[in-house]
Formats: sequence, structure tokens, C-alpha cells
Amino acid sequence: MEVILLERVEKLGHIGDVVKVKDGFARNFLLPNKKALRANEANRKVFEANRERIVAENAAKRDVAEKESKGLDGVSVTLIRQASNTGQLYGSVAVRDIVEALVADSHKVTKSQVVLDKPIKAIGVYEVKVALHAEVAVTVKVNVARSPEEAEMQAQGVDVMAAMFEKDETGFVEARDPNLEPGEFAADEAPAAEEQAEG
Repeated sequence: MEVILLERVEKLGHIGDVVKVKDGFARNFLLPNKKALRANEANRKVFEANRERIVAENAAKRDVAEKESKGLDGVSVTLIRQASNTGQLYGSVAVRDIVEALVADSHKVTKSQVVLDKPIKAIGVYEVKVALHAEVAVTVKVNVARSPEEAEMQAQGVDVMAAMFEKDETGFVEARDPNLEPGEFAADEAPAAEEQAEG
């Protein structure tokens, strides 16, 4: 299906471009969200007659989005979640969770503006794109941790999982000779053991 774009659509084109898209994409997304018109003679005339108004409205929306982006760019939100010892979350962090955290932090964001390719399933700090307008996008940091202390460490750039496994490795180390039989002492331990036996 050919459509006339009423606003810039990523990977498709700019205002006024006539593009060929799949019927389902046009019917389910572009047309109901008023991002495009079917490309027929009547709609082409309507678009040309209203082109200046459409371009002006788009510019006004972009200006509003740019003002909002100044307060949102680089913002960091922390989500405390339960996770296993390996850092895998019990469940996942989805778009809804990020939107709720941003709204609680007094930022106006809708679900359709948050661009998350796949749900977050492990602890860590993630950069998530928020598209406030077709031409205005900002990045927010999402810090997913098991506790506020862990979130604080991650915010400072500490890899919590690596630090945790380092601690495990430097735990108890037995300096005993593995070739000895049970009850047998190493040569350097033997005199001390004999003294104890005599005393």
C-alpha cells in the first residue's frame, strides 16, 4: 500500500514522502495514529492544500519535545528487583516499569515513547532510548539492582557481579598438601604436632 507521510517516520521517510509499506503496518499503525494518509488523488490534493499547516504543526510539536528533552536527557532511574546470585532477574523489567519510574520522578513519558528492544532480564545499568518526537530522542539510564546499596555501587561504575565472584574466589584456601593421607602431617608440621603429643 502506498501512503503519504504526515510526519517523519524512522526508517521510512519525511513529511510528504510517498512510500510503499506493508498493508498491515499501514492499517494497524500509520493510519490509526494519523502518521500517514492513503496515497490516492483526493488525499494528495488535501495534503498539498494543508502542507504548510501540517509542517508548522510538526515544527511546534518538535519544539515542545525539545524543551521536554532538556529535563529528561541523561536522567537515571533505579529499579529494585529480586534476582538470583548470578544476577538473573526473577521476571523482567518492561517498558511499563520504566514509564512508572520516570513518571514517579515527575517526567511526562508515555509507553509509546520508550524504545526497549527486549525486556531487561539481568541486573546492571542500561541505556534506554525515549523518543519524545519523531525527530527528538533522548537516552535515560535504568539502574536495575537487588538493593539500594547495590544500585549505588552500579551507579559509580562498579560491576557488582564481577566483584561478588572475586570475593568468592578469595575465600578459604587450604594450604595443605593434597597428596597426604588422612591423619598424616606434612614435614614442616610434624615437629609441632610431636611437641603437642609430648606436652
